[in-house]
Amino acid sequence: TRSLTITSGERSFEKAQGEKVTLPCIFELSEEDTGALDIEWGLIPADNRKNEETIILYNGDRIYDNYPALNGRVQFTNPDPKSGDGSLDILNLKASDTSTYQCKVKKPPGVQSQKIQLTVLVKPASTKCTIEGPQEIGKDVILKCTSAEGSPLLSYDWRRVSGTQELPAGFVLNKNTGELLLKNASKEFSGTYSCVSSNRVGTDECSVELNVTPPINTAGVIAGAIIGTLMGLSVLAFLVFCCCKKHREKKYEKEVHHEIREDVPPPKSRSSTARSYIGSNRSSLGSMSPSNMEGYTKTPYSQVPSEDFERTTGQNPTFAPSKVAAPNLSRMGAVPVMIPAQSKDGSIV
Repeated sequence: TRSLTITSGERSFEKAQGEKVTLPCIFELSEEDTGALDIEWGLIPADNRKNEETIILYNGDRIYDNYPALNGRVQFTNPDPKSGDGSLDILNLKASDTSTYQCKVKKPPGVQSQKIQLTVLVKPASTKCTIEGPQEIGKDVILKCTSAEGSPLLSYDWRRVSGTQELPAGFVLNKNTGELLLKNASKEFSGTYSCVSSNRVGTDECSVELNVTPPINTAGVIAGAIIGTLMGLSVLAFLVFCCCKKHREKKYEKEVHHEIREDVPPPKSRSSTARSYIGSNRSSLGSMSPSNMEGYTKTPYSQVPSEDFERTTGQNPTFAPSKVAAPNLSRMGAVPVMIPAQSKDGSIV
């Protein structure tokens, strides 16, 4: 007696993230299978203690899709599964879609099921190439290659894309870490190197330029840096000195100007001093007419009148001898004027 059978035989699939996968479920019915056709796709959890979850269901010529994790990304490959094709399409795969899926076909009394393992891998991406160590003749240089994304196991392979297109002699390559060691580098090592990162679902590539040069004269660089620093400090010190000097000069000018303006009165002009001097002399001699000065004799300016004017006891007894102090002419700054006095014989001298 023939019964319902599932003829598709592939049981395992590996796909890259973002791609589409078709999980096959091709079946054949027998004449004895007379019941209603039921096609169910389920997700078998890794934990046996959890129950199977239904993803999509075909029953009574209707399709039911109610699994949130695959909402909008799952469908039957054939819009009419009763034709014998109950395969399932999963779109825009994610790493979380990795699991075991089961196709179950029922048409009483026949029942058949088949499990399929799906593995979703991430392609290598964001691969970067770098150089570690000095790029100098005689030194060891390490080329590094790393992919920021990608499902394990990742494998790295280096190749030279310029010059001889062969890696230098004595290189050491670690395909698991992506490190390429070039020992005792020489000028001939210079060129472009490329790294290919790969896993079971894809590849990614990056490149780097290696330029091996003679060693740098470290002593000369240090001496140049020191000299340059000292010269820079000297220029800076000179500028600071000039600024301070200019500031002090401006401050001194302001202080002197302020003292002259507030503390020192303006000097008198010579013409006004001379006029005041002549006026004072005229006022002191204004009462003396030429007739009154006939009896006076001219006395040199260097002679100072005596302090006491003597008078004989027989003349003018009512007048006591007087003392007249001569003014200090040098201090007064005026022309000395002699005061008339009476001699013993009664004449004015």
